[in-house]
Formats: sequence, C-alpha cells, structure tokens
Amino acid sequence: MVSSLRKIYFMHAPRFIDHIYQFYRDGFKNMTVGVTLWAIVLIKLFIMFAILRVFFFPNYLNSHFDTQKDKADHVRNELIEKSNVVKTDKK
Repeated sequence: MVSSLRKIYFMHAPRFIDHIYQFYRDGFKNMTVGVTLWAIVLIKLFIMFAILRVFFFPNYLNSHFDTQKDKADHVRNELIEKSNVVKTDKK
C-alpha cells in the first residue's frame, strides 16, 4: 500500500512543481506595477547591504586584533559574558 502511494506521489510531484513554476512565471510576466515595486525593493536592499554596511558596521575585529586566536578569544569572552548577564537577570 505504501509503495503504491509513493509511486502516485512521485508521478504527480513533477507536474505539481511545473504548475507552481507556471503560476509564478505567468504572474511575473503579467506584472505592471509590480515591476516598479520589485525594482524599488532591490535598490533598497543594495543600499542597505552594500552602502550602509561600509559606514555603520566597521570591521571591529580586524581593527582591534591581529591574530585569529585573539579574535576568537574576544568573541568567546563576549558570548560568555552576555550569557552570564542574561542568566543573572532571570533570577
């Protein structure tokens, strides 16, 4: 019984995936306002991740530590300290 259900599922799965693909393809093909909105979204993402990252998120570890071991020790100590603060706040 189980093997016959698997056969039926796998026979229909590619057709199901094809229907999903056609749905999205036709939807994007017939968009009018959506193209503009997607362009705005992509421009915003580019600004957030490519431009703002440079100015607001400097590479702290590279500027303060020389070796990989020093960087790893700093991250480990910060994580341990933060977890201890959370544990003491809960009590």
